Amino acid sequence: MEIKGNIFFIPGQDAFLPDSHVYVIGDMKTKDLTLIDAGIMGNGSYKINLLEKAGFQLEDIKRIILTHTHIDHMGCLAELRVIIPHLELWVHEEEALPLQRGDERTVYGMEAFRSLCQTQFHLKPGDFSFPVHRQLQGGETLDIGGMGWEVLHIPGHSLGSIALYNADEKVLIPGDVIYADHAIGRFDLHGASGRTLRESLFRLAELDVDVLLPGHNRVARDLRPGYIGETAKEWESYLT
Repeated sequence: MEIKGNIFFIPGQDAFLPDSHVYVIGDMKTKDLTLIDAGIMGNGSYKINLLEKAGFQLEDIKRIILTHTHIDHMGCLAELRVIIPHLELWVHEEEALPLQRGDERTVYGMEAFRSLCQTQFHLKPGDFSFPVHRQLQGGETLDIGGMGWEVLHIPGHSLGSIALYNADEKVLIPGDVIYADHAIGRFDLHGASGRTLRESLFRLAELDVDVLLPGHNRVARDLRPGYIGETAKEWESYLT
């Protein structure tokens, strides 16, 4: 589904666990396309099928950028890399280093959730250890697929949460930091912080955003001015 210009949307397919949306950014003519997030385990075929039906050539998809490394955003990564083996992985440095060391605390968020997922999906320690091809820091402008995207480090939901912002089209991809229905991301998981999330929300509120593409739930194509700031203020008293 085309969102705007060279931005496409593959909706998550929630089941036992939530499945993040996947976004595809880049001009097809450049043959330099990027996936944003992967989604939960078991949905690789679903996402590949939708990519192919939309006319994308898998060899043109060069990289995947994770907004953060929670399991509902990266659980499907191994499945995608089997079918697209050249896929580079770009992650913020705060979560890239644990990922490469096999530290899966951020992936699962909490120990009880680790046990549940390992039982349900037959996972074992080390299943989410991946080499990272580029460690993002925040502040970069990525020129990919004929588009410029600013990388914003917005911790609080996780240590290495990032947003991608395209100023020309006024498009924000914030991962799970804020949604389009006055909800925000959890701040009780490993590496999360309510106080830090509050700071990140008010930072996002300074942006001029027309299109909000969150990790879950609905997307907003014509965002009301001031929405992000309003939502931040609604939650501010809880974020201490």
